[in-house]
Amino acid sequence: MLAQTPPRPAPANATPVPKAIVPAVPGPPKAPAEVSPDTVVLTVGDTKMTARQMDQIVDTLPEQSRPMYRSGPGRKQLGDNMVKVLVLAEEAKKKGMDQTPAFKTQAMFQMANVLAGLFYADMNAHVTVDDAMVRKYYEDRKGEFEEAHARHILIRMKGSPVPLKAGAKDLSDEEALAKAQDIEKQLQAGGDFAALAAKESDDANSAQSGGDLPSFHHGQMVPSFEQAAFALDPGKISDPVKSQFGYHIIKLESKSTKSFEDAKPEIMKKLKPEQVQKAMDDLQKRTNVVLDPAYFGTAKQ
Repeated sequence: MLAQTPPRPAPANATPVPKAIVPAVPGPPKAPAEVSPDTVVLTVGDTKMTARQMDQIVDTLPEQSRPMYRSGPGRKQLGDNMVKVLVLAEEAKKKGMDQTPAFKTQAMFQMANVLAGLFYADMNAHVTVDDAMVRKYYEDRKGEFEEAHARHILIRMKGSPVPLKAGAKDLSDEEALAKAQDIEKQLQAGGDFAALAAKESDDANSAQSGGDLPSFHHGQMVPSFEQAAFALDPGKISDPVKSQFGYHIIKLESKSTKSFEDAKPEIMKKLKPEQVQKAMDDLQKRTNVVLDPAYFGTAKQ
């Protein structure tokens, strides 16, 4: 190493060469730290807000957007927006705008709106649905809890919204019915339903699976199809049934009725909003409410 030629000294007036600076590669943004709910996380003038208060504000946002503002960049965005609002509010107070009639009216309504929302949420959480009411709903509407599984063969006719197969003839109503009746005869003679559906059905989606349809409840199919399907016994085949799509030949695979215990959660979900609305109506009837008929346009002419 001593045999190396020593470097020549730089001239006295030479400009020093800076060391190479390697630019830092930005990493992923840091996730906001989780802090105690009572920690003050935002201060604007005399206003201070804790983590708990920020979370309470997030709770007022639409449910689908809350996760965005609870963590990540969304939390910072919320903080920036809060700062803008509070800075403007501080300046408004300095100008005495919080003493104006317009502010007091809006503040009164905004406060009432917030309180109403809190009370409605509390009422919705605590309202109960009587078991006898749930049972009566089930017995009165047992048909709603029937489920059927069926196959069908569709023969379209002129005017049907179902696309015409490539190269196929656009059948008249009479021709479509005649073809459906011929297929029915083949089935009654022992023909394989799935094979005939794959070959003859104009419902391209179900034809690929031998005419098989997803299970359905009342109200999910066109009325004529539904009525015929639920009237069949499992394993039986219908006469041709007409709908706006054409003529259907239906084979019922199975039929079942959801038990009361299985249906109960679904019924309670339907009845609970009705009970909340009833409680609202009762509350309004017990409260002194007066609407000026001339102002609100309800005065008799």
